[in-house]
Formats: sequence, C-alpha cells, structure tokens
Amino acid sequence: MVWPDETPVPVIRDPQAMASARVSATRSMWAAKRIREQGPAVFEHGPVQFDRIVPPSGNLAVRGKQFWLGPLQAGQLVTFWADTHAIHLSLAGVRIRSVRSHLSVADLAVLTRLGARPAGPSPLPSEGLDGPPLALELERTLGSAGFVSVGSHRIAVSERRAGMRVGIRIDGATLAVFDPQTRELLRTHPNPLTTEQIIKLRGVRPAGPPPVLNTEPITVQRRVSNTGGISIAGQRTWLGREHARKTVTVHVADEMLTIDLDDGPRAIRRATSRPVAVVKARGPRKVN
Repeated sequence: MVWPDETPVPVIRDPQAMASARVSATRSMWAAKRIREQGPAVFEHGPVQFDRIVPPSGNLAVRGKQFWLGPLQAGQLVTFWADTHAIHLSLAGVRIRSVRSHLSVADLAVLTRLGARPAGPSPLPSEGLDGPPLALELERTLGSAGFVSVGSHRIAVSERRAGMRVGIRIDGATLAVFDPQTRELLRTHPNPLTTEQIIKLRGVRPAGPPPVLNTEPITVQRRVSNTGGISIAGQRTWLGREHARKTVTVHVADEMLTIDLDDGPRAIRRATSRPVAVVKARGPRKVN
C-alpha cells in the first residue's frame, strides 16, 4: 500500500504536467500532515462501507484483491459493503456481487482511515431466513435455445423468445418467469435453489408485484385437412369440406375457440384444457 506521504513524484518533461504533479505532491504532503496531527479515524470493529468509481479497464482493486466489472460499467459509482466475512458490491442500490472477504480487522481499520464509513445492515436479504420466505427477483437474457441460467441450473422458457430479456421471481418453492416490461407470467418451475445459492445470485433484488397470467385469447393458425377438420390443443374440430386446404385463424380462449371463416366467425366450446403447442399452420406435404 502506498501512503500519501510516500507518493513518488513522476519524472515528467512537460512543464504543465510537472506543475500539476507538484500541486498533487503538495496536497498529498498536507493530507499526510493532517493525518499525523488528527490521528486515524475511529474504527468501531464492524462492517464498513465505501465507494469506488469503475475505471475504464473495468477492474477495481481493494486491499490487494481485484473485482472485475467490465469496461461497460466504466464511470459507474460502486458501493462496497465489507467485513471480515463477506464483501458485497452494489450498483445504484442493487447488489450485483457477493464474495468471501479477504479482509482482516487491520484492513478494515486501514479502509476506515482512508475514508470508509461505518456500514449499515448487510445488503443480503435477511427476511425469509428465519421467518416467512421473502420473494426476490432478477433478470436474465434467454439463450439461443430458449433456456436461462439461474445459478448452476438451466431453466427452459421458450425458444421463440430466444435472446429476449426475462424476469425471474423466486417465491418460496416456485420460480416464475415473466416479461419484465408487462410482468406477464410466461412459465413456472419448481425452485431448485437453496438459500445459500439464492443469496449468491448476481443482481437479485426484492420482488415487485406478482406477475399476472395473460387471459387474452391466443391467436393461432391451422390448415384445414382434406376432410375439412383442424386440431387445436388435442381437440379435433370439423369445419366442412368447403374449407379444405385453406388456412384459418383461430382465437383460443379458456373456454371457447373462435374460428375466422369466409362465411363469418364460428365459436366452438373447448373440450380440453391442454395448452397450445403449435402456433403457425403447417403447409401441405410435398410428394417427391
């Protein structure tokens, strides 16, 4: 560690740069004198909190340990919460990383002397560990196959949404995947994460309102067979031979199927509760 009164003055040829270096050295000398006169700041033997600005390299260092955030975060103000057990990094009030602490009590005292302040409670979610579960959420980007990684687990969402941003709500034994813009519920899964795994997730935060299920009809297409029938969610519906080989649009609601035909819409009550698996119509088979 280089203390202020030990900061070497760089050998610079440029007169303006040399003047700036002399000013910096003078300020360091007065800062060191003030520290010797006033003594070190009082360290209360508890967690400390301090701020750092991410440099262009995206790499921060605290007492010999590096924290890689990436060049995209350059210029951002990162808040460190540190004790002898853990170090938490927060960006704009959201915890983005937690690691095991390498700091000793002496290191915390040095950080306090350099401007760190006494910290409040840990940014980790404390509710739900001894009492009722606390709902949390985070955001991830879907991979090309429609999967999203949460910790060491891969969660299937939808291949049609590949590359899109989704929210994940962790509420007790359930993982709910939703659209972060509309909070529309997309899919639910059993929660495979333990409490220790949850608190280590990147970007986790207290959850917002629960996602809602979209009750609007789903619009799909079907190609009418030669005998005049179509199949939707396991339900076979006969439309008539006059519609054979035509592509029709079907609006699928919870209880009704509404089919747009040339002679007007036709409503049919649903006979199954299976979800719709195919959205687009399949073309006719070609004979080689």
